[in-house]
Amino acid sequence: MKFIDATDLIVGRMANKVAKLALEGEEIVIVNCEKAIMSGKPQMILTRYRTREKRVQPFQGPFKKRMPDRLVKFIIRGMLPRSPWTEGSRGRMALSRVKCYIGVPMEFNDKKFESVQGAEASRLKTQNHLTIGRLSQLLRGRKPW
Repeated sequence: MKFIDATDLIVGRMANKVAKLALEGEEIVIVNCEKAIMSGKPQMILTRYRTREKRVQPFQGPFKKRMPDRLVKFIIRGMLPRSPWTEGSRGRMALSRVKCYIGVPMEFNDKKFESVQGAEASRLKTQNHLTIGRLSQLLRGRKPW
């Protein structure tokens, strides 16, 4: 079982590595999901997520994720195979091995957390980024920055 701290990690690169590990059969726990980073201008990121919300029927769904831990798991799900004819069950089983948490739960306080190589925010060449926690606040209707 691997324990990953998502603080200051680029969420797409982290999700790619986590998806590969989950497909290999590894159990993964991700903590501090609200501190993961999406690169890009904050207004553009928010616009992309808001237009995705408007494509659906408001009372019939599909309903989009707004909590930070669910957003991260939704991003990881996009990196897994989901074809209903070939590898769909393999992707579903891999996703069931991934657990995402906001903050650090009490049962994981004594565990040693790892970081994902190549996903550090220091690799970004731009200062434009948005944390998953802030994106979650903006999607839930909190006051914009």
